[in-house]
This record gives sequence, C-alpha cells and structure tokens, in this order.
Amino acid sequence: MKISVLGATGRVGSHLVSHALRSNHQVTALVRSPEKVQISDKNFILHQGNALVKEDIHLAMHGADLVVSALGTDGTTTLSQSMRLIVEAMAQERIKRIITIGTAGILESRTEPGLLRFQSSESKRKSTRAAMEHLEVYNILKHSELEWTIVCPTYLYDGESLGKYRVERDYLPDGGTSISVMDTAEFAYQQITCGEYVQSRVGIAY
Repeated sequence: MKISVLGATGRVGSHLVSHALRSNHQVTALVRSPEKVQISDKNFILHQGNALVKEDIHLAMHGADLVVSALGTDGTTTLSQSMRLIVEAMAQERIKRIITIGTAGILESRTEPGLLRFQSSESKRKSTRAAMEHLEVYNILKHSELEWTIVCPTYLYDGESLGKYRVERDYLPDGGTSISVMDTAEFAYQQITCGEYVQSRVGIAY
C-alpha cells in the first residue's frame, strides 16, 4: 500500500511511519525539516515542503492509496488550514481514506451531555485553542465525502508500548487518564487496514 504521511517527524507520526515501513508499505512523507528524518529505506520517499502549500500537498499525495495526518497544533490555524487543502487534494487524487490524530477534547462529554469534553468540566486544560483547532478539523472531515477516522488520545506521554489499551467510539474510555505515544501510533496504524471506525472519533486510553 502507498501511504502519504503528514507530520512524519512528530511524536506519533514518526512511530507510525516505522510501523508502516516494517510492514513493507511505501511511505511518502511531507516534512518542513528533512534533517529531522533519519530513515534509510527503499520504501521511503521524503518531500520537503509545507502543509499549507497546495502544490506541496498534491505532490506528497500523488499516487497514494491512503493519507495519514499526524500534524499537531502550533498556536495558529495551521491544522485546520492544512486539512482543507488535504481534503481538496484527496478529491483530486481520488483518495478516500484518511486517518488523523486528534485530541480527547473533541470527544463527547460523559458528565455533561450535549457538550464536548473540552467544553465541559471533564477537561483540565485552561486553554481551549488547540481543541478548537481539532474541532474545526473534525467538522471539515465530517462534512467531506472521505472515509475518515480521528484517533483521539488523552494525555500523551513518551513511554514504552504496553500493547494493551482501551478504545471507545465518540467517548474517552471511562476513567482513562493517559496513553503512550507508541500505543497511540500502533492503534492509528491498525486503522490503515481496519474499517471498524470509519467516520468516527475514537477515544484511546489505558
């Protein structure tokens, strides 16, 4: 399978790329800083570019079967702006499947029905800026014709894979407080060949 990856130098994205290459998929990555990538693999293609430049997005997606976006928020509207370009490029390239990394903040609140977690007392974060950006991405995908899945981890820490975690559609697993970067990447990678969570947000936690 040919996979186009955005955010390949990020915490989740880098592990996801490793999973894909170990399974002999062809990976094309669009990165701003190629010096951050230390991968030597015949199935890996690196493009230097910007996720806010339409031509760069199209180049990275040409010929792909599937798109993975592990782009993060940066205090601006980069995330939502890039998603609009991604959706447009995918339509032109006739790519249907996209997996993205979101945040547990855009899942439904258990305690306050009708609200999202970041809008409710369940959220411990003082700033809602990042969650608002992820919400905009969710709305863009929801109104697209793509087969999307948004993986929504709670507190992400850099640690070893435990290989056992809980997932739930539209909600954070009850009592979940954390999940490792590696296990989040593993679950996101599984969605490449799994159709169970198409058109869904998926909460993931231990």
